[in-house]
Amino acid sequence: MNRFDTIAIVDWSGGNDTGPSSKKDAIWIGIERAGDVTTHYMRNRHIAEEFLHQLIRVERDNGRRIFIGFDFPFGYPDGFGRALTGSDNPFALWDWFAEHLQDSPKGNNRFDLAAQINHRFPGVGPFWFNGLAREIEGLPKKDTREGHGMTERRACELQARGAFTCWQMGGTGAVGSQVMTGLPILARLRAAFAGDVAVWPFEPLDAGVAIVEVWPSLIAPAIKAHMSETTIKDEVQVRILARAIASLAPKALSEMLDVPVTAEGWIFGLGHEETLSAAARSQENRLRPPPLRNDCFALPAGVDWTPVDEALSLLRSRLKPVVAEVISNVPAARGRILAQDAVAARANPPHANTAVDGYGFAHGTVSDLAEIRLPLVDGRSAAGVPYLDAVPPGHALRVLTGAAIPDGVDTVVLDEDVTVGQGEIVFRGGLKHGANTRAKGEDIDGGDLILPKGRLLTPADLALLSVAGLGQVAVYDQLRVGVLSTGDELVEAGSEAQAGQIHDANRPMLLAMAERWGFAPVDLGRVGDDRAQLRGKLDQAAGQVDVILTSGGASAGDEDHVSAVLREAGAMQSWRIALKPGRPLALAMWAGVPVFGLPGNPVAAMVCALVFARPAMGLMAGMDWAAPQGFDLPAAFVKRKKPGRREYLRARVRNGQVEVFKSEGSGRVSGLSWAEGLVELGEEEQTITPGDTVRYIPFGSFGL
Repeated sequence: MNRFDTIAIVDWSGGNDTGPSSKKDAIWIGIERAGDVTTHYMRNRHIAEEFLHQLIRVERDNGRRIFIGFDFPFGYPDGFGRALTGSDNPFALWDWFAEHLQDSPKGNNRFDLAAQINHRFPGVGPFWFNGLAREIEGLPKKDTREGHGMTERRACELQARGAFTCWQMGGTGAVGSQVMTGLPILARLRAAFAGDVAVWPFEPLDAGVAIVEVWPSLIAPAIKAHMSETTIKDEVQVRILARAIASLAPKALSEMLDVPVTAEGWIFGLGHEETLSAAARSQENRLRPPPLRNDCFALPAGVDWTPVDEALSLLRSRLKPVVAEVISNVPAARGRILAQDAVAARANPPHANTAVDGYGFAHGTVSDLAEIRLPLVDGRSAAGVPYLDAVPPGHALRVLTGAAIPDGVDTVVLDEDVTVGQGEIVFRGGLKHGANTRAKGEDIDGGDLILPKGRLLTPADLALLSVAGLGQVAVYDQLRVGVLSTGDELVEAGSEAQAGQIHDANRPMLLAMAERWGFAPVDLGRVGDDRAQLRGKLDQAAGQVDVILTSGGASAGDEDHVSAVLREAGAMQSWRIALKPGRPLALAMWAGVPVFGLPGNPVAAMVCALVFARPAMGLMAGMDWAAPQGFDLPAAFVKRKKPGRREYLRARVRNGQVEVFKSEGSGRVSGLSWAEGLVELGEEEQTITPGDTVRYIPFGSFGL
């Protein structure tokens, strides 16, 4: 029973909470499920423990088996457990540490505990390294140990090149603090989910949750290959190792789990490093999707004129992301597209707290009184400075807005409703139970899905990710959109136009549109009506961008060189869309890069970009299909429309009615600036008079 639906890898830390920002020495958890990987930053062990409890509950309640790998030893060298607890049972050792370790986000007694254990052994040691400024009797700062009687390494560590001994409590690469702070967490998880948890290799893996010792350094070369100056190693390795284990063939997984059962424990994958590394390499390659096929734009047999909805449906079914996944710090993720579901690492609020300044008390002790008089306890609870003791029944405590609610308090009375005396308060009864308090997790709970994969992140989303305890998220690389103008008649804006020449309006417009949509615009310049130059420009662009937008030359005339060159490449489709403006739409693949050949007329180019290119490029960028939202409003114009084509009119709303631009001419570029949206008219014949309902789509619905 070695199949797992979910793989979670935990990179543990024995250090203190140093703040909300992502740190290299903090706790990272990578979760792989159904081919998707998310990574989660935990600023301290208490948050991580809460997250793991929630993760196990969610997986168990949904019937999924989960493999949870922790990157610290599950045991000590042979004989240590017996000497400390009188038993070789590894869980007796876990329980001993759970009972004796005192741990909080800002500190713990691990170094003092190591010294206390040393006093039980002869000589000096076995633990060493004191990370505190003060001296600790019995715990040497340097390795001056002797005569303690314990072996230096576990049997598996003798085979694992570079593995550190459990006895070293600090220093680069040391694991002693992780073991001592981690085993109590494992003991509590095992107790909380008794019957649902099996620990490898001490127990048969016949439960829904497998807790396994892992060591990411077994695949160090695969991890190093994906490091950069800005990445955090701990985050990278939990992501890569989770992917690697998830991709293992059942036989390989079974072989890695088939090890001797000893009280020392074992490292998963030891002796199978090449198999695990190969899995890591193959899975990381999946982070960049395969290219689109050359026939992705092919129309069904017999199709000539293509209705707008059919064209959109074809694009939606044929396209997929073409960009790689990357990890981004949350503050830098605005305007990026989530590559994985974002799951809350902690609740919001993270604890029950007060909504006002006032006084907290237990409602049940005073619920029947018309006038309530309560003695005050010394102290107060303020945001960030909680009151740590319990408030006795029949007493009240001064509390400030946002303060954690201590034990013995479930209701808060406002300052304005209280008379304060010498050591007591008086207020009228009738206050409801729980008044002026916020419940833990009433906004979001740890483990909740807070933002879905494919979402374009807004400033508000960054706030949500931050309060949910996430310092980094998986996002897609920005889609690189190259924009190329074609035609001998074009000159740059601001330059002198000769007879027969016009200024290039499409390129600046399309580049700005791509940027507004969250893509990375790449100016490919312009090229004249020279097919050799056009081929060279497309060849150059294919190495720079993920998609190319051209304008002009997309029809089938003698001077439509874009269509001709793309057709010669053998991967061109000329879609004649039943659309006004913008009938011709050339779609092609050039050296594996999709090309959208837009009409040369600026009005038609903008309409085709809004209706077709924007949702299509959104899919290629990893976004959900973006269908624009329209609104039914009364018309303030007269229009008689012929049947057969969908039409888009430049429009805006004034006094609750939709008015359209004075001319439908596609060359009237001023109408694009005048307009604030489009009126969409269906394919059927229509006669519109003032007051009739029409469909108005503001430019904001197109992402502009």
